[in-house]
Amino acid sequence: MKQKSIYASSINHSYMDLYIAASDKGLVFIGAQHSSMEELKQYCQKQFPHCEVVENDLFISPYSSQLIEYLDGKRKQFTLPFDISGTPFQLQVWNELCKIPFGKTATYSEVATNIGNPKAVRAVGGAIGSNPLSIVIPCHRVIGKNGSLTGYSGGLDVKKRLLDLEGIPY
Repeated sequence: MKQKSIYASSINHSYMDLYIAASDKGLVFIGAQHSSMEELKQYCQKQFPHCEVVENDLFISPYSSQLIEYLDGKRKQFTLPFDISGTPFQLQVWNELCKIPFGKTATYSEVATNIGNPKAVRAVGGAIGSNPLSIVIPCHRVIGKNGSLTGYSGGLDVKKRLLDLEGIPY
């Protein structure tokens, strides 16, 4: 069996630093600001045991260019393929997050209702916390029922910066 290669790079942007990984099939991981290349490698090895993580800016450039356009305020939607895995529930939640438009928010309970499971608010929060593609799968657009900024795996300061970037008041 051929070993899977995962390509990695980082973006040092004036707005925020990002760590990105992708395979031949698509985007695998995005870590923001408080992340590290070591965290990226650990995630990839957990998701794809025995993979080889290779730093390769050229391979990552189509992904990084869209992320830079977003951070520059020039992109509102991503057209990147994904290579992620999760439980059926997680995948359902992540798919629903992709439907939240740029500049808008949804609550955890709205996401739960939209996936047909209105009582699964806590489970939705858990699935959102496991999102490997922050920014592209826009978990930063999910807020508390009372409008509060609740948990964000990348840190609430990063969530605030992303909401500011999109012009979303909080």
